[in-house]
Amino acid sequence: MGAEMGEELTMPRHVAIILDGNGRWARSKGMPRNYGHVQGAKTVETICEDAYRMGIQYLTVYAFSTENWGRPRDEVDALMKLLRNYMKTCLKTAEKNRMCVRVLGEKSRLDEDIRSRIQELEEATKDNDGLHFQIAINYGGRDEIVRASRKMAEAVAEGKLRPEEITEETLSGFLDTAGIPEPDLLIRTCNEQRISNFLLWQLAYTEFYFTPVLWPDFTKEELMKAVEAYNHRDRKYGGLKVR
Repeated sequence: MGAEMGEELTMPRHVAIILDGNGRWARSKGMPRNYGHVQGAKTVETICEDAYRMGIQYLTVYAFSTENWGRPRDEVDALMKLLRNYMKTCLKTAEKNRMCVRVLGEKSRLDEDIRSRIQELEEATKDNDGLHFQIAINYGGRDEIVRASRKMAEAVAEGKLRPEEITEETLSGFLDTAGIPEPDLLIRTCNEQRISNFLLWQLAYTEFYFTPVLWPDFTKEELMKAVEAYNHRDRKYGGLKVR
């Protein structure tokens, strides 16, 4: 679908992406799954730059879910190695593009060196004014809500919060995404049409876009197609249409 002649697109402020199809992409080329993950990481770098140039302010990607630990050990090990390398690359990219990076998810299960690199990356980029880039690692939407609920319960037990003061905004403030606007658009590649435990709370009013394109083949043109589709949706909030 192309934008109509003279039509000015409204960019979603926040785009979330479920990166799917790395393994299938590699298999289609007669290569091991890990090769697909490496290429998928390169695509993330490219799309970060494209998204920011297009005017998207926040980009969140689902890199490694809590369920991914159930994959074959060699694949998990390869993904962790890729993650270590990506943290270094991301730091360099962030310095160049003034990208602000934040990692979502339960970090305690990650190896200490990975946690250290995450802390270094977040600290070094926290004041950057470019793209706000969130990476979900060892992330699960239900797990996030459970962790947030525990933090709220602790605040109540310590007398810092009264039960009657708990609102949607209160809960949002305890989530991994505290301070980040909710996604306007969710993209999932590889034509899988489910959200797979991703941002369960945050996607309440998000527009969904599914594409058969495998993640390593995802380009700026494909991102623009998703934005065009987003612009042609009639979004309703509280009975009001927002175009």
